[in-house]
Amino acid sequence: MESTIIGEFATRREAELAVEHVVQECGVARGDVFVQPMGAANSSGTRSAGADAKAAPTPEGQQRLEGEIEVSVDFHGDEPDKIAEALKVAGAKTVRTK
Repeated sequence: MESTIIGEFATRREAELAVEHVVQECGVARGDVFVQPMGAANSSGTRSAGADAKAAPTPEGQQRLEGEIEVSVDFHGDEPDKIAEALKVAGAKTVRTK
């Protein structure tokens, strides 16, 4: 079965951890996993974490924390629940199937 599973994350660190879980634990090819901001802003998430906490501030004096980070997985298998669970374990606020 082919589907896209999408997780929403508050930090880039959580999103990157989710990618590693999906690739290493679930066997999904890295080329089938995509990371992007949820909205139009080029955001690092809604909370700073890891390297983002040390990032240079924007000209306004604040880091660019304007929206969620989306991790989408193009899944071609019979166990989409395994992918959804890996996203949740990594910190996804919500998980949905498209």
